[in-house]
Amino acid sequence: MKALPPASPTDPPRPAEPSDDFCEAFGRALVAANILDAASFDRARRAAATTGERFDHVLAKLGLVPDAVLLDALARHLGLAVATARDLPPAPVLPEKIRPEFIRSRQILPLAVDDGRLAVAAVDPFDDEPLRALVYLTGRDVSPLLISAADFASAVLALYGEQPNGRQGPLDPRAEEASETDVQRLRDIANEAPVIRLANQIIADAVAAKSSDIHVEPGIDGVAVRYRIDGHLRQAQVLPSGLRAAVTSRIKIMAKLDIAERRMPQDGRIKVPARGVDIDFRVSTIPTAYGESIVMRILDRTRVELDFVKLGFDADRIAALEGLMDEPNGIVLVTGPTGSGKTTTLYAALKRLNRPNVKVFTVEDPIEYQIAGINQVQVHPAIGLDFPHALRSILRQDPDIVMIGEIRDLETARIAIQASLTGHLVFSTLHTNSAAATVTRLIDMGVENYLLASTVNGILAQRLVRRLCARCAAPHPNGAHWRERIAREIPGSGKAREITVLAPIGCEACQGTGFSGRIAIAELMVMTEDRRGLVLSGASDSDLEVAARRSGMTTMFEDGLDKVGRGLTTIEEVLRVTRMAS
Repeated sequence: MKALPPASPTDPPRPAEPSDDFCEAFGRALVAANILDAASFDRARRAAATTGERFDHVLAKLGLVPDAVLLDALARHLGLAVATARDLPPAPVLPEKIRPEFIRSRQILPLAVDDGRLAVAAVDPFDDEPLRALVYLTGRDVSPLLISAADFASAVLALYGEQPNGRQGPLDPRAEEASETDVQRLRDIANEAPVIRLANQIIADAVAAKSSDIHVEPGIDGVAVRYRIDGHLRQAQVLPSGLRAAVTSRIKIMAKLDIAERRMPQDGRIKVPARGVDIDFRVSTIPTAYGESIVMRILDRTRVELDFVKLGFDADRIAALEGLMDEPNGIVLVTGPTGSGKTTTLYAALKRLNRPNVKVFTVEDPIEYQIAGINQVQVHPAIGLDFPHALRSILRQDPDIVMIGEIRDLETARIAIQASLTGHLVFSTLHTNSAAATVTRLIDMGVENYLLASTVNGILAQRLVRRLCARCAAPHPNGAHWRERIAREIPGSGKAREITVLAPIGCEACQGTGFSGRIAIAELMVMTEDRRGLVLSGASDSDLEVAARRSGMTTMFEDGLDKVGRGLTTIEEVLRVTRMAS
């Protein structure tokens, strides 16, 4: 526990109430610390004066200062410590005197009793009434710390569980009574403040947790809200069943979808400002037995680094990829299951190829990230603008490079091949398990093997594995076994004793998971003359892979072992995504 400021049972320590001076002093402190620029300070000051909201709340709402930075700066300005994961108690503190309802409603969290003083984390450092109430309830001095709203919610959920009926906060009771058949009433309730706040909080918490997807799933006992973080789903909260229609309608209104249509799947988009930038959400709904299931894909451009090194590719693969990108024509394919980072890899390639003297077109469904200088086309099958139609039109636009979001059928594959034969460099994705299996998949679609042999330049198959947290990773309990295997199977990996095999532990920085972010493991098969000959002769994918490995191709499993040996990920992660036996 950090050193705590002194307190008295009659007057618990607290900063003075915010005033006009607080806005000026705190704003100038942020400018002096290079956290906020002068123009943003003036903007936030004017907004605070106009709306009457507190200055730090305005900074957060406008996204001018990241939440974590703002919390630390406010704590320093007020002379308070910030409660971290290490400060959270393993069990409720003084539960016989302090009720969970009081903790939730007043947003204060008892942390520990130390030398007779009660350490308390508060979300609002300017509200001293709950602290005074605690002095009265417990008869102890109170020492306040500051805690973020997200950390408070997570800690309360872990210590005290859900509120009755899964309720997370006060909502308009009419929202629970809304009938799914009363569309106008449902629309009115979905546009009122309580439901708006709930939907916005779900989205804000997901962005703060660095999620890639938000899942809102109705069930028999409630509505589960789950976030996908580093490829794994985590439960965030469970809403009462009565709020299903209102919350679903609110999200659909934000995505400009038809709230009256609940029998058919729908797709839409939402744009929400956060941290000073607009974050796009791709929204998909589908009817289920208990209501509409909603998945929101978070497309945060500020978190996507279109750089091959940062994506996890080693120098040899980057050099080979750049060689493929320098070809004047042909097809380069990136393969893997949904969520394996294929589109991000293609965007990284397009970013490198995006030059003033080159015309680049993409046809996507949907457009995930907009890149300046590239002509991106969104397909609309409902009006007849599908992949083949869009591609035929694009080829009349005199492009140099074409990226096809996905080859889904024979017609699209044939147009891609025709484009490469007429002097275009074509990039696309396909759903296959390995680089060699891609050839078999295209032949199964109906593409002639002689066309594949003459047009495909290279195939990159990839998966994403979770990256170990650099702060808490520790030696693997079976490290000796894996060190020997890595040294034996990976050429040039060095002696076994020089290889690092780590396991996840969990700490504050990684929210107890042991992982932080993801990296790619991949295999790249460049179509050399001997491999083109095998394709032309109708060789199986296993024969093609054996030939590629004989001439130097490293498989995904071997690339994963190499990253395990360098302490970047775990052997369990590699086995999970490659489905290889140990």
